[in-house]
Amino acid sequence: MAEFEDWEDASRVVADVYFPHELTVLSGTDRPELQLSSVDFGPVTIGRITWGVDVAIDCEYPGSYEINIPLAGVLESRGDGGAVVSGPGQASVFSADTPNRITRWDATCSVLGVKFDRDHLEREADRILGAPLRSRLVLPDQIDLTGAAGDWRRLVASLSDQLEGAETLTNPLVSQQLAGAVTAAFVLAVSPPSEETAPAPRPGMVRRVLDALHDDPSRPWTAADMAEIAGTSVRRMQETFADYVGSSPSATLLDIRLDRAHAELAAGGSGVTVTDVAFRWGFSSPARFAAAFKKRYGMTPSQALRDS
Repeated sequence: MAEFEDWEDASRVVADVYFPHELTVLSGTDRPELQLSSVDFGPVTIGRITWGVDVAIDCEYPGSYEINIPLAGVLESRGDGGAVVSGPGQASVFSADTPNRITRWDATCSVLGVKFDRDHLEREADRILGAPLRSRLVLPDQIDLTGAAGDWRRLVASLSDQLEGAETLTNPLVSQQLAGAVTAAFVLAVSPPSEETAPAPRPGMVRRVLDALHDDPSRPWTAADMAEIAGTSVRRMQETFADYVGSSPSATLLDIRLDRAHAELAAGGSGVTVTDVAFRWGFSSPARFAAAFKKRYGMTPSQALRDS
């Protein structure tokens, strides 16, 4: 855990990762007890933060949305919509460029914080939902994470568990896909299916997506990228892939990448390594690549390379 000279120093470190803010220590020691770890995917930042004492925070959230998920303890805030109290199983939502006060972030409260760049989230929401025109993004003040948003929460928690090895997560071939996955899962979680107006894709639309994936499988594809090619929403694209292809778009892309990686390893050649091949084909770590490869081919990537 990093050592901080004082609370001003601790506040500055948090501001560098998230937002400029005014911190008020409500109770506790004069010695900073902040714990912070984070990873930056560009338009999306994920981190874990515990202040260790009761604090209040005033912030205007310039240029970005913030979703705070208490893993323990209680987070109390107040904005234009009134008071919000969140604990485990809930998330507090802070809209971009909107003043809000966290009235009490208690000493036991550990938060999983997700920061979305405003332009990125609003643009991707339109692509993910297949909206024909740019629409204003409206989010609730609080999200129930025990329902549809539970899958998104588990995805974010899984990524946060890898913060110690963040150098693999921020690989340029991986980070864009992870940012896209976190964003798509969030938008789908907070957007009821009944609100979608996107047309149902036809088989020809699915073929366009398949052709694009085969033509450029190393591209850091996101679900929104594929839906844009299909001309529909992410949710409806996924449904149609299940009907016509028998698997999800992401599973289809995984199969294509594994085929290309297998061919590269089988060809061998000077300087070819499993790690390089894994990153070249969009896997977040050699371990994940090896597990998927062995499940598909019954051997490890290293064995495939040795047999080449």
